[in-house]
Amino acid sequence: MSDQSYPILQSIESPIQLRELAQEQLLPLADELRQYLIDTISSCGGHFAAGLGTVELTLALHYVFNTPDDRIVWDVGHQAYPHKVLTGRRDQLATIRQTDGLHPFPVRTESEYDTFAVGHSSTSISAALGMALAAKQKGEDRHCIAVIGDGALTGGMAFEAMNHAADTDANMLVVLNDNEMSISENVGGMNKYLAKLLAGRFYQRVRETGKKALHGIKPLSDFVGRAEEHMRGMLLPGTLFEELGFHYIGPIDGHDLPTLLNTLETIKTLNGPQFLHIVTRKGKGYEPAENDPIAYHGVPIFDPKDINLPKGKKPKTYSNIFGDFLCDIAAQDDRVVGITPAMREGSDLIRFSKEYPERYYDVGIAEQHAVTVAAGLACEGLKPVCAIYSTFLQRGYDQLIHDVALQNLDVLFAIDRAGLVGGDGATHNGAFDLSYLRCIPNMLIMAPSDENECRQCLYTGYLYQGPAAVRYPRGMGAGIEPEKAFTTFEIGKGIVRKQGEKVAILAFGSMVQLALEAAEEINATVADMRFVKPLDKELIKELAANHSLLITLEENAVMGGAGSAVNEFLLANDIQVEVKNLGLPDRFIEHGDTKDLFQRIHLTKAAILAEIN
Repeated sequence: MSDQSYPILQSIESPIQLRELAQEQLLPLADELRQYLIDTISSCGGHFAAGLGTVELTLALHYVFNTPDDRIVWDVGHQAYPHKVLTGRRDQLATIRQTDGLHPFPVRTESEYDTFAVGHSSTSISAALGMALAAKQKGEDRHCIAVIGDGALTGGMAFEAMNHAADTDANMLVVLNDNEMSISENVGGMNKYLAKLLAGRFYQRVRETGKKALHGIKPLSDFVGRAEEHMRGMLLPGTLFEELGFHYIGPIDGHDLPTLLNTLETIKTLNGPQFLHIVTRKGKGYEPAENDPIAYHGVPIFDPKDINLPKGKKPKTYSNIFGDFLCDIAAQDDRVVGITPAMREGSDLIRFSKEYPERYYDVGIAEQHAVTVAAGLACEGLKPVCAIYSTFLQRGYDQLIHDVALQNLDVLFAIDRAGLVGGDGATHNGAFDLSYLRCIPNMLIMAPSDENECRQCLYTGYLYQGPAAVRYPRGMGAGIEPEKAFTTFEIGKGIVRKQGEKVAILAFGSMVQLALEAAEEINATVADMRFVKPLDKELIKELAANHSLLITLEENAVMGGAGSAVNEFLLANDIQVEVKNLGLPDRFIEHGDTKDLFQRIHLTKAAILAEIN
């Protein structure tokens, strides 16, 4: 790509240069920035549609506010690609999500303009409020802005933060990037006029003057206040936010750059919590992404001149195995219900949602609620299956303990993306679920080694009376077509996949295939443990008695994980044998190609052999 295609954009190395431009230069800059995103991401892959929708908003925020002294917190981070381009990382964008390349989301160690790490949603208002309160306490004059997508607003944490913000009267701005609505006539001239009026200084003066004049005449003051509130409620969708203590402005067209600039300039002069509602279009400027923002949320390398993303027959992933299982078991048992916290596509609940819509619940980005609503369903005799990523189940941990396990309720957790996830990096790696699950009483925890075991583990968990978890990695396994018939595993029993001598590798889940490859080199025994809780104690005793070295192998944090469970059992039973635990190290694993990452953390065949030799 030649910089000649982007004459204004190539002059922007930071928002300092952006703020030196005349306003009339911002519209052609927006066109250049949008085209740069299309050209670059189509050549390297990454998050796509969301960033196209925030081009004008990003330009306006950095133009109006004095970043990085003024703080912007993005929620969630996949809408921040334009932000990365404008803050000194333009020429690195083609490396995003790749090994040693740009982080997929804002991260504080990458840029001073990235004020907060935002891989999980619904955190921005809390973080921005904390920054605003800190500025107030330190006597610093700065603006703190949270940019929250409407999906993220379904998370209860966002409303907890707004409730607190009103009580503090902090000077902060929440921008609701409402990108699920199309721009229609009712978000046109009249709404633009109302937004301008409500944000204007004249309105503010009239409002404050009226309050002062009516002070002490409580009945009349209350009547006027209620009249204003009801009038605004009839005309605008902001009553809820007003009730939470925010001054609501909008909705306005988030692609109308002049109006956006004028509105933000006015908001800068206002005190207290402000709420700006803008309406944008995901995939703006690239028609295929506008028409199908879900398909274009994250993209592989593609030709932007071709209106269709690359397609072809793909092998089944673990998510596909789960999706098929859920439909098959639901056909046999009308008690089965499927629950997802806004991850229908990612967890492959598409078919289930169409075939069993009355038994499908997408609760929004609300993991805590997802877990507890599953508990409520279980209380009434249904069989809830909660499909959730490992990294997101962390957000419902108290509910998992208090609402499900403590009551020994019959909930099955299908835990996707366990282990390393590649390009999405540390915020999305499923590195801790074995550690945080196995300490919870009543939990059954399974780790299948291939696609067939995944289906049978899910069936075992379905039959189990109590909380059960099946954790499986992103993408493909061994490529084994699962048996359609349902078979159940004996609880707490593993199997020996290869009989060898001297060295036994106790492999959990996704690491079984790697263990088998290493074992071929040295004639080691390989045990597919299948269960993390309860452990196969008899198998461990047998392996310890007949081998001089045990190696535990897992794609989970080695601290507190499955290997630790083996260590605890050996110690408790005074079994003397050398043990080495291999797994994810005690640090957050960066983003990049998974093969590169496994090399870096020494979780490879060569590394296993080195531990033995």
